[in-house]
Amino acid sequence: MNKLLVLKSSILENYSHSNKMADYLIENWQKHHQNDLITLRDLAKDPIPVLDQATLFAFGKDTAMLSEQQKAARALSDTLINELKAHDIIVITAPMYNFSIPSQLKHYIDFIARAGETFKYTETGSVGLLADKQVIVLTSRGGIHKGQPSDLIIPYLTQFLSFIGINNVQFILTEGTALGEEYAQQSHAQAQKEIDLIINKEIMIK
Repeated sequence: MNKLLVLKSSILENYSHSNKMADYLIENWQKHHQNDLITLRDLAKDPIPVLDQATLFAFGKDTAMLSEQQKAARALSDTLINELKAHDIIVITAPMYNFSIPSQLKHYIDFIARAGETFKYTETGSVGLLADKQVIVLTSRGGIHKGQPSDLIIPYLTQFLSFIGINNVQFILTEGTALGEEYAQQSHAQAQKEIDLIINKEIMIK
């Protein structure tokens, strides 16, 4: 049995193209792999706080020295990290907002990037601790950015995921969603084919 964690980050709810991709994946994954466990976390509906100095200090101090607010922040970080560790496959929606990921997703990243938990420092540099994970990134864009300098999402998420030890990453794009309904539908159809390939051929399944 595989365990999937789906992280939605769009603020557009039912209007979101990345949410539509995620919903399509969830629905069809359940049809083909009924015994798999799927956990959904919506970072827009249940947002993670902004990382500030007090929270950053809370991640590295003994809990006995923390304020109640810091304890709550650390507890949330522990919950998110434990949830991440408990799943085999991570599905991340990453719509392009002003050429980058939504702040909702960035806040999540700030809360799971913790030394000793998702990475560690060594004499030769940092080492990621989540090497056994697989990631599917569903990213939507109003324009066409694949392979262009304007696409900051793929290099950023590739770099961060590698930093915490995850190098098995696949990106599925829906582009040109602002270029007309016909173009958006064609782009979604192509993305759905790629999602179907993952599900039917179990490319990402252990």
